[in-house]
Amino acid sequence: MQTSHEIHLRKYPEGIPAPDDFELVEVTLPDLDQGDVLVKNIWMSVDPYMRGRLRDRKSYVEPFKPGAVLSGGAIGQVVASESAHFSPGMYVQSSLGWREYFVSDGTGIQAFLPGNMLPQAFLGILGMPGMTAYIGLLTVGEAKSGETVFVSAASGAVGGVVCQIAKIKGCRVVGSAGSDQKVAWLRDEAGIDAAVNYKTCTDLEAAVADACPDGIDVYYENVGGCHLEAALNLMNTEGRIVVCGMISYYNDIEPTPGPPNLFRLITQRIRMQGFIVSDHYDRYPEYQEQMVEWIAEEKVVWHESVLEGIEKAPKALISLFTGDNFGKMLVKLG
Repeated sequence: MQTSHEIHLRKYPEGIPAPDDFELVEVTLPDLDQGDVLVKNIWMSVDPYMRGRLRDRKSYVEPFKPGAVLSGGAIGQVVASESAHFSPGMYVQSSLGWREYFVSDGTGIQAFLPGNMLPQAFLGILGMPGMTAYIGLLTVGEAKSGETVFVSAASGAVGGVVCQIAKIKGCRVVGSAGSDQKVAWLRDEAGIDAAVNYKTCTDLEAAVADACPDGIDVYYENVGGCHLEAALNLMNTEGRIVVCGMISYYNDIEPTPGPPNLFRLITQRIRMQGFIVSDHYDRYPEYQEQMVEWIAEEKVVWHESVLEGIEKAPKALISLFTGDNFGKMLVKLG
């Protein structure tokens, strides 16, 4: 008889999620039937989009339900199998994170070989965050050599990859981050041209303007708020704003008014477009092949924040909204 621990949603948060919004629950898993597999999760992804599922509101993905187990991207290994398609020891990807073990009839899990990459890379640089950066910058933003790209939340799982792809494509790259450590990593490790600590600079727009003397051609939007307002004032004619996320609004209880300078979308003929990466998953093989090549050529680096133990999953999620994480947020299980 296999037991497992899961994280259930106790109640919808008001504002920034708190530990008591979640509950650690022990469950007993069913015995395997013909075709079933038992999977032990070893890595769990924690991503900002999950905050949108922590409210009873229609979105592009179903909300989590109070009293039920949460879910998210995970890497696991098959422990036992009654399936001809999966054997013990095999790595599998799923969206069945937030639990230590689970039983599946094969639906919703995909076997893969990590090769010479660490398995958790397929939750970050070779997974959804990396592809989000690739599609947003090159397909939506149409970034070109010689242009200036400004990236907010530039040290995050998505932003860090955006910065480096933009450099590979010959752009001048400027990023913002919330600590001197993150700013140093962007300059010294990710190799971007300039970085701004938005928490310590006295005037964000002035700091970004100083780093972008020729204006901004592509703004990769992860934050919203004062970042969007500053970027709008600095956008060049026919610039593009790629709206990936607006994390500064995610925990608002009441709707926040938009920036007062949206009229510049008209005067500067700016295109501002949001996107959902799942609409582009047919291009995942293209992305993976290209990113593996860049990694082999040592053109891309990344940073991970790791907490250990399923009970730390709520803390990992909360850290996304308090600025305590750095790079890709992961929970190591087992």
